[in-house]
Amino acid sequence: MLRSRDLLWDGCLNVRDLGGHPTEDGGETRFGSIVRADSVSQLSPEGWEALVAYGIRTVIDLRGDHEREDDPPRELPVAVEHVPFMEASEAEWEEIAEELERLDELPVADATREAYVVFLERFKPNVGAALRAVAEAREGGVVVHCVGGKDRTGLLIALLLHLAGVPTEEIAADYALSEERLRSRHDAWLEAAETDAERRRLERIARTPPEVIMGLFEELERRYGSVEGYLRSAGVSDEDLAHARARLRD
Repeated sequence: MLRSRDLLWDGCLNVRDLGGHPTEDGGETRFGSIVRADSVSQLSPEGWEALVAYGIRTVIDLRGDHEREDDPPRELPVAVEHVPFMEASEAEWEEIAEELERLDELPVADATREAYVVFLERFKPNVGAALRAVAEAREGGVVVHCVGGKDRTGLLIALLLHLAGVPTEEIAADYALSEERLRSRHDAWLEAAETDAERRRLERIARTPPEVIMGLFEELERRYGSVEGYLRSAGVSDEDLAHARARLRD
């Protein structure tokens, strides 16, 4: 009987285990080691109980400081590592906005892929720090989250699955699941949109076409020779890569 990767933690919409993915050498990724999620700050008390009962002992929070200001303080029975995946000054964000503006007329998959390339290049040290945080986390399960668990989390999870030897097509399929998992949140966004332009932008943001990951990995391979080459350029050592892989493989 196949074990489901989907987890029901009350308060979150987009939670799933990285276990059970087939690997290129005929193996399978380990259950109970790494979980991806939308913001765990949304969890109800029952949701937190489910998280702890599942064996999670470390939370890797990829949100920026400004996104955490409204979080209520919690006494958590887990370690929380705050590793912003995308943190920049106002001036830097203005530059990034200009880079992204040129993508508006592209098809959704192309625009999202190109935006991810911008993020991975601009925030390379952050990417390296996030991957090391997973690799160095204490014994027990690790949950990685941002706000929706779709973009920042999606990128880090894609890199981790690649290191574990999961085929790119399988990684892309996992990434694509977030669109459906977050549909209720996105439908609420669309209903609240005040202009057609805002609605079109939100519709684009809500999408997670699998081609995005396929094209992104191709671009990293073109620029760096391999995904591992990109990660090394982000300051990740071979030892870090091995430890990250070991989180998901025996």
